[in-house]
Amino acid sequence: MLGFLVAFILTVLPEYGIGATVSTRSLTGRKPKSQKVSETPRARKRLTRLSRSRARTVRAGRTGRRHRRRYYERFTANSFMEDSFDSDVTAGEDPIVRGAAVDALGNMNGTVLAIEPTSGRVLAMVNQKLALSSGAQPCSTIKLSVALAALSEDLITKDTEIALGRRSRMNLTTALAHSNNAYFEALGRKLGFEKVSFYAHQFGLGELAGYNIPGEQLGTYPQQEISSKLGGVGKMCSFGEGISMTPLQLGAMVSAIANDGTLYYLQHPNTADEVANFEPRVKRHLDIAPLIPEISDGMAAAVSYGTARSLRVNFNEEEILGKTGTCSNAGTRYGWFASYAKTDVGRIVVVVFLQGGRPTFGPKAAEISGRIYRSLYDHDFFMAHPTLPTDTANVKPVVSTQ
Repeated sequence: MLGFLVAFILTVLPEYGIGATVSTRSLTGRKPKSQKVSETPRARKRLTRLSRSRARTVRAGRTGRRHRRRYYERFTANSFMEDSFDSDVTAGEDPIVRGAAVDALGNMNGTVLAIEPTSGRVLAMVNQKLALSSGAQPCSTIKLSVALAALSEDLITKDTEIALGRRSRMNLTTALAHSNNAYFEALGRKLGFEKVSFYAHQFGLGELAGYNIPGEQLGTYPQQEISSKLGGVGKMCSFGEGISMTPLQLGAMVSAIANDGTLYYLQHPNTADEVANFEPRVKRHLDIAPLIPEISDGMAAAVSYGTARSLRVNFNEEEILGKTGTCSNAGTRYGWFASYAKTDVGRIVVVVFLQGGRPTFGPKAAEISGRIYRSLYDHDFFMAHPTLPTDTANVKPVVSTQ
């Protein structure tokens, strides 16, 4: 009787998500800072799976040889574009900043937003049609909001380690540097949707970021936790699943981090007169100044050795802090990078958002940001500008009518 060779092919599916000062310190009161965050055995199993790469090692055939099987998405969106800046209104923008942003972006399908974080003035907005659109999934940039929420609730410090498996533990600094999804899923579950949503709205998500900016559209933030089939609050906190964020909203939030807690309305002057008569408008003050050092190490580490290290290919002269984001939806990949330059003479926030196919991802957005900082530095932008004011005591809050 002839022998038959029976081959079993094991398919392993990867798990992924297919004013007055406003206190943001705690919703439920103070709790002692814990240096360990424990999970149930079931949750630990899930974290172990999440901490593994999408590329899985499987055994196939009688030889027992092991090979790696990778899963590739099919993208239909175009990563490149032509003549997308023709309709931009630029009379009130800083020409040095705009020139740097345009040159750095090139023909990539995306937008660049540069902000003066101590006033909320938009210095440049390249591809304004995309910048003012209804936004896109924030991907891993949502981790900034989640980190601030967990710090505000005294759930963690930057040194608190979370178990990601039997032999793996990670703290906030490393998790931000490498954009670890399992870590932020764990934080999301510990916080719960109510707290995650509360802090996200305090940081400006779910509301217009600009003050009378024509054409600005509103992103979306769900009123309830997304379905468990989509990953629930964990995926909301690691990938931004179910959330739509605009570049302006991200820029306003990072500006508040850069200036120690003032959330400004973003304003985009359209004429030289509007620049000359510019007045900052405060949306609200956030009680996050004590938390900034806790989150800054992770944002700096992302640029030094983490997911945003491609920025250093073009720029090393000043300290840059930032956060990348990469994810995809319906055949389109998104690449985010939000950052600020921490210089002796002031700070500037830069947000790069890309959309397209395989060439589009967060590290590419970081690389583009490095080119922008390189150009600004070479044009003496950081030296030419005096130290920007940081005292906002005389800036009157604006009651939103939006």
